[in-house]
Amino acid sequence: MPASFTSLLLVAVLALPGLARAQVGPVMVRIDADHPAQTIANFAASDAWSCQFVGQWPTAKKEAIADLLFSQEASPDGQPKGIGLSMWRFNVGAGSAEQGAASDIKDEWRRAESFLKPDGTYDFTRQAGQRWFLEAARRRGVRQFLAFLNSPPVGLTRNGKAHADHDQTNLDSTRYAALGAYCARVVAGVRQATGITFDYFSPINEPQWDWSGGQEGSPYRNREAAGVVKALSAALVDNKLPTKLLIPEAGKLNHLYEWADKPGRGDQIAAFFGAPAAPTSVAKVPQVAPIIAGHSYFTTSPAASAVAVRQRLAARVAAVPGLRYWQSEYCILGDNAGEINGGPRDLGMAPALYLARTIHLDLAVGNAAAWQWWLAISPYDYKDGLVYVDKNKTDGNYYPSKMLWALGNYSRFVRPGAVRLPVALADSTRAGQPLVSAYRSPTGKQLVVVLVNDHDAPATVQLELAGRQRLRTGRTYVTSATADLQPGLALAAGRPLVVGPRSVVTLVSELR
Repeated sequence: MPASFTSLLLVAVLALPGLARAQVGPVMVRIDADHPAQTIANFAASDAWSCQFVGQWPTAKKEAIADLLFSQEASPDGQPKGIGLSMWRFNVGAGSAEQGAASDIKDEWRRAESFLKPDGTYDFTRQAGQRWFLEAARRRGVRQFLAFLNSPPVGLTRNGKAHADHDQTNLDSTRYAALGAYCARVVAGVRQATGITFDYFSPINEPQWDWSGGQEGSPYRNREAAGVVKALSAALVDNKLPTKLLIPEAGKLNHLYEWADKPGRGDQIAAFFGAPAAPTSVAKVPQVAPIIAGHSYFTTSPAASAVAVRQRLAARVAAVPGLRYWQSEYCILGDNAGEINGGPRDLGMAPALYLARTIHLDLAVGNAAAWQWWLAISPYDYKDGLVYVDKNKTDGNYYPSKMLWALGNYSRFVRPGAVRLPVALADSTRAGQPLVSAYRSPTGKQLVVVLVNDHDAPATVQLELAGRQRLRTGRTYVTSATADLQPGLALAAGRPLVVGPRSVVTLVSELR
């Protein structure tokens, strides 16, 4: 081993088909501390739509759910109390809840209240359940908050509904300024009601889809999205609000770098952050964050295709100076090349491992600076929740999933300001190897390594850290069929560690 490397022996999970207990020689993993990659901004999830009801459940239950999502505390033996999300996404409703059945959204759990009343006044006592979780997040140390629209408020839409008709944008261009004023008023009103100022406002969600019903939503062409962003920017500036605009929350990652199947709604890196003179460019518009946001749906399978999409995306983002990429929404849908189905609900390790693989690819291949899940709390028979609940508006039971804890292998330990360090496997062609990513803590005093293994046999991984720093003691946190971020014993540099199969393992090591 070169003198400039320090090594830590770690037995992790590798695959040898049909050999559940087979042992192989160590996989050599080189961590390059001299060429840091992206800086991590946050890990997040959304309050849509269940928090409107669960936020009004009995106090003990909603506090316990909030602990699972936000807490950074641990028991005396080191067991994390929760996954420590570092950002919370707040759904600014469009008013379909007040419309009831007339909203054409059949499931009332997918409707949402609006702060804007029909008479043009505002009521910031609305969305009370969501506001409870917003404040619960802050009490547990969350410091980043994002507000997002699925639809403009119904009083501004073309059809008076929170969903669109015939793939037509549900907002006339003459209402852009009114929407901007509304968004600025929401930011100021929530700040007055809760003391929380949204760091980001996302006015457009998956503009590629037609949003003809089922939930709030509206399509947008690039030129329309640019018009909305410019109007919102002007309103934020006029009201002296520091909130930044995040766009465009593309429905698929390839919509960010190619026209794909949505002419006028694709190639969004070029449209919004390309040539400054382009009519759709917002790169120099005040309050627009230098971030391109997209969703990982429909691009996670098969694995080779998932890698190729993220490689292309990373290359396109890197070609625009100062631009970063956020993966801003994901849950497990269908259409995954037969690898996994969106339904039914599964609290076990199969979706947790699939989720962890997706996070790894988005961070280590796509260079995502943030990774955000969809429904933090779900009542559905689907793989869309971190914590599941009974579909009861006033009380019920809650059920943490292994997806919650697998996300926690990242969110609990890779904190805002951490820097991803490139990782190389000495034998990249060897079958059955774990996925490995590494992060230097914001203080520079710790190294966090996350290993994702969806195989059945253990094997040995040897980590080599290039650079001036050296590894000291380490501790693992394991998510498996029988463990939820379970802490292991302290591990001295050079000592082996046995980890069970089909696990997500986080190793936190001190640096010197």
